[in-house]
Amino acid sequence: MQEQFPLKVSFAMTINKSQGQSLTKKVNLDLSRSSVFMHGQLYVAMSRVTSAQVMTIMPPTNNSQTENVVYPEVLCRETT
Repeated sequence: MQEQFPLKVSFAMTINKSQGQSLTKKVNLDLSRSSVFMHGQLYVAMSRVTSAQVMTIMPPTNNSQTENVVYPEVLCRETT
C-alpha cells in the first residue's frame, strides 16, 4: 500500500538574504529556533513584507520577548 502526503512548494532564506526584497506571498518569521543576533535584524525581517496580513511570527517558546544579543568580542575596537 502506498501513502501520499500533500505538500506545498516552499523555501527558506536568511534575514540577510531578504534585504532589498519585497515579499508579497506568505512569510513565516520563525523566532523560536534562534534569537535575532544583530541590531536591526528584526526590523529588516519584519519590513520585507508588503502587507502585515501575509506575515506570521512564531515567537520564542521560552518567553514573549525577543532578545537583542550583542557579541562584544566581534566588534571592531580602536587601537592606539
